[in-house]
Amino acid sequence: MIQKNFEGMETPFYYYDLGLLRETLNAINAATADRPNFKVHYAVKACATPAVIETIANAGLGADCVSGGEIETVYNHGFAPEKIVFAGVGKADWEIKKALEIGISMFNVESLPELEVINEIAGEMGVTANVAFRINPNVDAHTHAKITTGLNENKFGLAMVDMIPAIRKAEELANVQFVGLHFHIGSQITEFFPFEALCERINELTAELEAEGIHVKNLNVGGGLGIDYQNPDGNPIPDFQGYFDTFKRCLNLADDQNLHFELGRAVVAQCGNLIAKVLYVKEGHQKKFVIVDAGMTDLVRPAMYGSYHQIDNLTAQGEATETYDVVGPICESSDVFVKDYTMPATKRGDLIAFRSAGAYGEIMASQYNCRRLPGNIAE
Repeated sequence: MIQKNFEGMETPFYYYDLGLLRETLNAINAATADRPNFKVHYAVKACATPAVIETIANAGLGADCVSGGEIETVYNHGFAPEKIVFAGVGKADWEIKKALEIGISMFNVESLPELEVINEIAGEMGVTANVAFRINPNVDAHTHAKITTGLNENKFGLAMVDMIPAIRKAEELANVQFVGLHFHIGSQITEFFPFEALCERINELTAELEAEGIHVKNLNVGGGLGIDYQNPDGNPIPDFQGYFDTFKRCLNLADDQNLHFELGRAVVAQCGNLIAKVLYVKEGHQKKFVIVDAGMTDLVRPAMYGSYHQIDNLTAQGEATETYDVVGPICESSDVFVKDYTMPATKRGDLIAFRSAGAYGEIMASQYNCRRLPGNIAE
């Protein structure tokens, strides 16, 4: 339960517990302290609230960006250019130029046409662009269909059969330098065996490349580590030690190779909470509805993915409980946070916290129905 008094504050808004975020970052740094060649980047798409990303930058992490806007944001909030990686399946010309101007460490390239455009723009600017190829390892992460990324039918990356031809193409071009391979198999992965399978596949691919005389200096294994949405108070920090140990144990890494990670949800999800106020408790003939002033415009994950967020009534006193559908005010039938949810007996004016909302929460908010974007408090 959040121990914070929000009475009198305008809702809805996001509350970020920076103390928990620092504990999470300390756990990441402790789990990788014995491996200086492990380079952890924060996946900015999860949350780009300034106080959050500044805290992450201060902890020494790099940044994994998927747009020019993200590159500008992290550069302006303390991330060193040499720690910024630019991924994404559709990089616009202005985004490539901005990345080259800033001097980021590398592009994760997802197609040969993209490689050729980066080479052309780098040539016009008189610079050389470091490129890593994103390869689909065809490893099933056993997660939600909308957040799996490493299968052959996904839109991301190159097929394994195209890996060597792509590298040879990069070697022919004058303004790009091949520096690594990038993999990502999905998100909200709560068991380690998919990462073990990824390591096996990478070992096979790098052995194939070595046989061709190609040595890969940088391997990027993506992110994907999940969190405990069911019990945020009991498990506020993911098992980073077990996660990194999986790669220490299973990946055949040479002494001169760097291993890159791009963690997002695992870093920020638990420190963020959406705070809303109860507008009405509606008595239906068969159900009771708690109608709050936050909706799918403020937290879209339940409507988009059917995802679960623990809901805490921060105001209710006593032990009496009721079962409700908790819904928002948006004029869409899908604007439902949860159905048949048992919680303390709730009344108009109660403050409600949607937990574990730091990742893909505020950053995905919209102004549908001409609503105002939610505010935020970070402390």
